[in-house]
Amino acid sequence: MRYASGPIFAILFLLLYSCGSGESKHILKVTATAYNSLPDQTQGDPAITAWGDKLVPGMKVIAVSRDLIPMGLTHGVKVRIGDLSGTYTVMDKLHKRWTRRIDIYMGNDVKAAKEWGKREVTIRW
Repeated sequence: MRYASGPIFAILFLLLYSCGSGESKHILKVTATAYNSLPDQTQGDPAITAWGDKLVPGMKVIAVSRDLIPMGLTHGVKVRIGDLSGTYTVMDKLHKRWTRRIDIYMGNDVKAAKEWGKREVTIRW
């Protein structure tokens, strides 16, 4: 049996190494809006997500449209959003009327949510 050597071995090593390097496997352009944990912006307890998690201002959390869930954006998945720093966690779901959309949690800061508005962003997970 022959073993890979030289350039072939280097290519195989790089492929295997990159698979476990934590790089994003999925990239998608979506519409991004922002939300707050306020009674007039939700049904029921504004601090409880659709998956039952408790929101606390300062958390880096997103809600996802339900069409994104089968693509791998399920509860607990870590997501990078456009030029925003840090990693956001999927902890909430949007109403089924929305598609290809995320909602970024901004605690009780209504001004920040309004300033964010509605944007097209690229997400990676």
